[in-house]
Amino acid sequence: MDPDPDFAAFAAERADALLRYGYVLSGDPHDAADLTQEALARLHRAWPRVRRKDDPEAYVRVVMARLHISVWRRRRRESLAVDPPDGAWEDARPSDREQGLWRALADLPRKQRAVLVLRYYEDLTDAEIARVLGIARGTVRSHASHGLARLRTVIGDTATDRSPR
Repeated sequence: MDPDPDFAAFAAERADALLRYGYVLSGDPHDAADLTQEALARLHRAWPRVRRKDDPEAYVRVVMARLHISVWRRRRRESLAVDPPDGAWEDARPSDREQGLWRALADLPRKQRAVLVLRYYEDLTDAEIARVLGIARGTVRSHASHGLARLRTVIGDTATDRSPR
């Protein structure tokens, strides 16, 4: 198959943003890379059809969200330990509160986390989230409500446990 310069340009231009989206969706850099790679591979196979549409990136994001959910279905409750990176850490470390939020977000069930990421990171409406995840709008609202309530409980607990500075 001949390489398509339009696909190559799209992948080069949007790969970093898609990787960040995958990280927010999965909470793990390795899973984010796998999601991004698999979604771009699927986009490449569908590129002749998808490039004619208005937004190929939306297609990739839908694929990533659905892959994320399907991986959960296969793994169920399997939890993998992440090894620390070999290289130096260059980004500023998140505050204790931010780390608590990330841990709380990672502890949410995958569908609740996916709904919250699509709603607050991707700024999608309930109808768009329902279409992406293949669930009812009421289920979207339910997952969002339960996920936010759980996050508020965890963040509220960590906020009261902090020692004075």
